[in-house]
Amino acid sequence: MQAHAEHYTSLCEAGNSVLLVIDIQTELTAITPLKVLARLQRNTSLLIRTAVSLGLPIFATERSPERLGRIEPEVHKLLPETTPVYQKTSFTCMGAKNFAEDLTATKRKQAILVGMEAHVCILQTALDLHKRGYIVFVVADSVCSRQRENYEIALRRLARAGIIICDAESVLFEWIRGADEELSLQVQGLLR
Repeated sequence: MQAHAEHYTSLCEAGNSVLLVIDIQTELTAITPLKVLARLQRNTSLLIRTAVSLGLPIFATERSPERLGRIEPEVHKLLPETTPVYQKTSFTCMGAKNFAEDLTATKRKQAILVGMEAHVCILQTALDLHKRGYIVFVVADSVCSRQRENYEIALRRLARAGIIICDAESVLFEWIRGADEELSLQVQGLLR
């Protein structure tokens, strides 16, 4: 029981985090309510830009891109050229070829999840990572489902399973809490 309590008191640590950008694909975004999509893109953008500034590893995935399209252009343009994009047919990212091995190679134990859809790929990936001993943060204002009820049920289920539910600004300020003044100001500037 103690292990689960530690998950709830953990803060995101820049030196121990990997940002996972999951399945923000054109065919999914096309059928997502505009208000929800705008929130997802704004907060995901903040996290990607901050992760880049801090030099955090970023992984991205596309599920069945021949059917669901490629990564949304507004998101893709923010990813560094070196960002691996894993194609998968499974719902969990752990089913993508080389994903688990590459994640292990980072030697980081915190996985920060953003993307689509909360009740499918986010949920299954979060639970798989948690089972493998990662501290998993699902960024509630950077994930979505097409139906609000599915989103809400997924977040409740994840929280009960020991996944940390947080928001983008909390992640940003936890990542930069020990950063020098210049970097802190740069990251805070992204919020304006």
